[in-house]
Amino acid sequence: MKPNEISPIEMQRHTLAHLLAAAVLDLYPDAKPTIGPAIDNGFYYDFEFATPIAETDLKDIEKRMRKLLSTWKMITGKEVAEKDARELFKNNPYKLELIDEIIAKGEPLTIYAAGPDDKVPEPYPQNSIPYFCDLCRGGHSENPSKDIPADSFRLSRLAGAYWRGSEKNKQLTRIYGLAFETKKKLDEYEVMMKEAEKRDHRKLGKEMDLFDFDDDVGPGLALWLPNGAAIAEQLEKLAKETEFAGDYHIVKTPHIAKDTMYIKSGHLPYYEDTMFPPMEYEGGKYYLKAMNCPHHHKIFAARPKSYRDLPLRLAEYGMCYRHEKSGELFGIMRVRALNMNDAHIYCTDEQFASEFRAVNDMYLKYFQIFGIDKYIMRFSTHDPKKLGQKYVDEPELWKKTEDMVRKVLVDSKIPFVEVPNEAAFYGPKIDVQVWSAIGREFTLATNQVDFAVPRRFGLEYVDSDGKQKTPLCIHRAPLGTHERFIGFLIEHYGGNFPLWLAPVQVKVIPIGDAHIEAATKIHASLRALMIRSEIDLSNNGFGKKVRNAKNSRVPYFIIIGDKDIAAGKVTLESREKQIGQMTAEEVVNKFVEEIKERR
Repeated sequence: MKPNEISPIEMQRHTLAHLLAAAVLDLYPDAKPTIGPAIDNGFYYDFEFATPIAETDLKDIEKRMRKLLSTWKMITGKEVAEKDARELFKNNPYKLELIDEIIAKGEPLTIYAAGPDDKVPEPYPQNSIPYFCDLCRGGHSENPSKDIPADSFRLSRLAGAYWRGSEKNKQLTRIYGLAFETKKKLDEYEVMMKEAEKRDHRKLGKEMDLFDFDDDVGPGLALWLPNGAAIAEQLEKLAKETEFAGDYHIVKTPHIAKDTMYIKSGHLPYYEDTMFPPMEYEGGKYYLKAMNCPHHHKIFAARPKSYRDLPLRLAEYGMCYRHEKSGELFGIMRVRALNMNDAHIYCTDEQFASEFRAVNDMYLKYFQIFGIDKYIMRFSTHDPKKLGQKYVDEPELWKKTEDMVRKVLVDSKIPFVEVPNEAAFYGPKIDVQVWSAIGREFTLATNQVDFAVPRRFGLEYVDSDGKQKTPLCIHRAPLGTHERFIGFLIEHYGGNFPLWLAPVQVKVIPIGDAHIEAATKIHASLRALMIRSEIDLSNNGFGKKVRNAKNSRVPYFIIIGDKDIAAGKVTLESREKQIGQMTAEEVVNKFVEEIKERR
């Protein structure tokens, strides 16, 4: 599919959003539709209802959608005059606000009508069943009754949503729908979602004592409990070992900085709404760090550089802070304080291809470690029409760097899809899409090219010809934030983490009091080797101790009873099976090797 081309399923979902609005207006004439886009698994539409509706009302709305669908033989659009658009939506303040915005941008006003034929009454009626009209840019199924199977969609849930996403505005009712090409795909998706409910990172995070949120600390500010902190520490250890092998240099930067640095970088003008409000101090303004890159640019500039110093790779597992809206917070997947697996690579144009390829190779290594079999690189480019607004106004550099990235992806034979108008403001980027073990898609990591900000900071190196030149900068975060990555891993593994990553790696279970001494000894030997072992000295019976160990998802547990002591061995079991008797030394060696290899 070419950039900007809309896929058939997107058209189907967009059409269903219109169909949902039509059905709601047919059943609730006083409702006010606002906006309704297609989304990854279906569609939604936001409404203002005169009287609140309930989840039980969705069946009736869905039934009306199917009835109307059978009559929708076409969707046609036309450009209309401003006065006609205002007349059409004169009773809907939300549509009038959208009309104001479209006019201000100098864009045409287009109305799309759906119904049994293309003879829509003039002037267009907003709600005159079987016709339905909406303010829209287009992108629909040509013949909905033919193109959309009546059993390929269903309404899934209600949610609250503020108009235009602002908590200052009125709260609306959002109706979500699921939609796929066929009923079979819809059924498969629903089976996957039921499994996802069992693996929900919020549910398992609570059951496994991984993290917590507290009102006195604040929304979106996670408290990592010992079990969760153990996972985070192992991810950071993996990242630092990998980066050390890749000749990265670890740096540390403050959690706050003056506004002048973020103005210079360009982040403040573009991202101020996602940064926490400034703190007034000593006549200046300080912001909580929302990104590490400006600090790393300052580290690069701290000492003179020559071409012999490049590529220079600066890495930091740094804490950043984002002012995410309350309604967008979601467990540890969307938080306000996040630990970023961040690094910035400063290189020459000639070094770019090998450096960018090395970053992609790092992704592939991580995929292998974590058992991620399905992935794709989402290559985001700029929109030339938005230079100077959403993107820095450097058309030649945009073309040059996008061509460089595209060539590396093609030469590396890495699966990728090109997406326009989603680049960072300073250069093209790659978002890494991965699928969990149950088939759910996640955006986990990013790899960005920055040709603009190094120049703003005056970053230079002396080249072999003695001239001062500005390096390219590659922003990369293969593990993203450990909050989001751990959320993904909880679902991916269903809480059954591999030994090297498990919060508690081994549970030692003495059958009775006579076996406590031997159990304590092997427990101590495991702890001495930094193996996260726990010993169960509770008064619970043996059977309950084993059940508790299995329910807590510990990878291995060691049982010690009379027969084991008599044989000078222990009995080893895993979550899945009984392994049998082994010497303590054999068990320890097994654990050490498995942890070292991160199996």
